[in-house]
Amino acid sequence: MKALVTGATGFVGRRLVATLEGPVVLSRDADKARTSLRVASFAWQPEREVAPVAAFDGVDVVFNLLGEPVAGGRWTAERKARIRQSRVAGTQNLVRALEALPPTRRPQALICASAVGFYGDRGDEVLDESSLAGEGFLADVCRQWEEAALGAERLGVRVVRARVGLVLGPDGGPLAPMRRPFELGLGGRLGDGWQWMPWIHVDDVVGLLRHAALSNCVRGAMNVVGPAPAQNRDFTRALGRALHRPTILVVPRLALKLAFGELGDVAMQSLRVQPRVARESGYTFRHPGLDEAIADALVRHPAPREVPA
Repeated sequence: MKALVTGATGFVGRRLVATLEGPVVLSRDADKARTSLRVASFAWQPEREVAPVAAFDGVDVVFNLLGEPVAGGRWTAERKARIRQSRVAGTQNLVRALEALPPTRRPQALICASAVGFYGDRGDEVLDESSLAGEGFLADVCRQWEEAALGAERLGVRVVRARVGLVLGPDGGPLAPMRRPFELGLGGRLGDGWQWMPWIHVDDVVGLLRHAALSNCVRGAMNVVGPAPAQNRDFTRALGRALHRPTILVVPRLALKLAFGELGDVAMQSLRVQPRVARESGYTFRHPGLDEAIADALVRHPAPREVPA
């Protein structure tokens, strides 16, 4: 399996690239990507231009992980525009490159990242891949993002829309900003803590992306979440246990709203998402339990290599 990866220098992208044999990456800074990842790299400005057709030579599968980070600060109008454009316009320009290829040279599959934000705030409702889109900015972005990816289907390319949850790992995701306050004994639940958090270990994100690429039976939406979603209060306790710290504090909803604006509201959303497609297509989770997944995610270790397909 020869793969092309966008978003290769990101949290998930770096670990995915480490499991692939001779991948090609598209990056805004091709020289930096080539040096840091030690792979073939092509320069690409995803919002402004069609992806370079030469990069797809011999490629069997495309992993599209590009996107402006959602967390990390207030959502100004400018930042929200970048979040949307990097995903929607970027994916449209990726599909335009596939369209420019002769049919015999097109990849067999496009595995396009999306997010569980597609479902919006849904309380205790159990959500699987058949559930409808929700409301709000993130839900709207995810819907448009997925629609852009679906443009590859009319070109004969199998498309998987990978709706990724909260990714747990040692060098990114929600644990990175949470770890220090919890280590200082300042960690606590968000609001009443009853909201559902669809977590997944980064190893299983990579595993599911590869599984989707290699399984012809997988197409359409696929929830990239662990098999046991946890409520925020249970997640908080599990993180406290892993760090041997108390978790008696409470972060009020109003405090999140004042600190982060609209992003604070997103942190309080409840998403009880289930990985039905992963289960039915035979994927085996490496980290199915929350306590073990958090403990492993807190340990800094090299990204695992897998036998190339």
